[in-house]
Amino acid sequence: MTADIEATPYKGRHAFLEVLWIFLRLGLTTFGGPIAHLGYFRYEFVERRKWLDEAAYSDIVALCQFLPGPASSQVGIIIGMSRAGLAGGLAAWVGFTLPSALALIGFA
Repeated sequence: MTADIEATPYKGRHAFLEVLWIFLRLGLTTFGGPIAHLGYFRYEFVERRKWLDEAAYSDIVALCQFLPGPASSQVGIIIGMSRAGLAGGLAAWVGFTLPSALALIGFA
């Protein structure tokens, strides 16, 4: 059994902005470490938006757990790329990471 990510990602500015907005909302409202983030991602992209099926999401998480670095950021980048290409991956990373980075700088 193979997992399928959406075969044709959306193209253009609309897809980039959609990914940026969703990940920015998640970055502003989610709390916890990478394990908690993976749960939020699963709810948002598997259950709610149905961008991925359960098997595809599990495969992405397994791959990102194997790689060095924060798994939740890597999962977010892959989901963004599957939706809107390379720009979507960048939008997912910026949207999810920027709020916590700004808060860290502000509190420092």
